[in-house]
Amino acid sequence: QVQLVESGGGLVQAGGSLRLSCAASGRTFSNYVIGWFRQAPGKEREFVAAISWGGRSTLYADSVKGRFTISRDNAKNTVYLQMNNLKPEDTAVYYCAGDPMPRGWGRSVSVGQYAYWGQGTQVTVSS
Repeated sequence: QVQLVESGGGLVQAGGSLRLSCAASGRTFSNYVIGWFRQAPGKEREFVAAISWGGRSTLYADSVKGRFTISRDNAKNTVYLQMNNLKPEDTAVYYCAGDPMPRGWGRSVSVGQYAYWGQGTQVTVSS
């Protein structure tokens, strides 16, 4: 089991940057695929990015590709989401999620694939 806590959200102007962190408890953090999702008011939760167990592989939603970068430091039990060139449509609550995905991470874009979730951090981008 892993517990996840997000931080780093806030208010930023369009074109600005933020770095979100997802800190995990437990000694087996490297056994988990970690994903970032977001949910805007009135919308469904959507995939943003995911990173494989060792961090060698990453996936991104088309809407953030080239602007966001996901990375992890397993020694610090932390995953980061660097968000650059932010747009008003990036405004949402951002959640990190984790799952061992023993059968492979082919469906890591799916909300239903993750067993563990953080509480979320608000990101607001003003125009």
